Amino acid sequence: MSHIMLSYQWDIQEVAKKVFDKLTSDGFPVWMDVQGGVAGNINDSMAFGVDNALVVCPFMTQKYADSKNCKKELNYADAQDKEIVPVMAQNAFKASGWLGLITAGLLWVDFRNPSTFDQSVVSLEKELQHTCSELDLSKPISTKKSPAPFKGRAFRNLQTGKYLAESGEVKYHQASGSRSSLVLREKPEATSYWVEERSKENKEVVFYKNFSTNMYLGYDPNGDYIYTKEQHYGAEEWSLVCDENNSNGERAVVIFACFGKRFLAVRNGKLTGVDRKSDDCIWILD
Repeated sequence: MSHIMLSYQWDIQEVAKKVFDKLTSDGFPVWMDVQGGVAGNINDSMAFGVDNALVVCPFMTQKYADSKNCKKELNYADAQDKEIVPVMAQNAFKASGWLGLITAGLLWVDFRNPSTFDQSVVSLEKELQHTCSELDLSKPISTKKSPAPFKGRAFRNLQTGKYLAESGEVKYHQASGSRSSLVLREKPEATSYWVEERSKENKEVVFYKNFSTNMYLGYDPNGDYIYTKEQHYGAEEWSLVCDENNSNGERAVVIFACFGKRFLAVRNGKLTGVDRKSDDCIWILD
């Protein structure tokens, strides 16, 4: 049966085992080397784990980056085009070299703070479901008791608690035709969900298509205007980056407009682009 593979360096095994136990109890099919994994030939076990994985979760630490076996394992997963959901397991660690190359543009789930373990697991479960719709869950899990009828990500501003959504108001733009404006909603609705499409040329660049309207999220730096439109070009390119300062276990990110070179923020109750990252630029993925 296909599974989620936990890839880790031995020193972090206790954390990985706690994650394994929680995911398993919540109905996820999980594989790690101490659970019928590394027995006999280590290369055969690695190959089995990766070949049968829908998603691989590397527990990123300096010792993971230094490990020849971890490098071999994740390089093989990358070569097999496996989905990768990184887990950040060490404070002040930044992936570089071979690990930075493989995980560039990917959102990691924060397991640096033991006191927020339960919230971190919830975040990991949500990210796994977002990443792979093929997961065969053996029983309903906590995050699926009331399954959302929508696909994609919902962005909730950390400071205001409000959700990014289309307004339904359409305006005509001379250069690019019809555009819809964006608003902030108290609760998520159909137009609050955004389907992620990764650029084929640069995996760190993504496009966000509204689940309800199929319009692409964009930013016009000339008028400081956030909008959606039918097709995507340069102004509809975004980069999503984890907020390293947030330590509560939620999936906290900043949203960066690649063309306009601005961070998406909420100031004075309005959506805007700002040139420096600040607290009003932080969004939570729901």
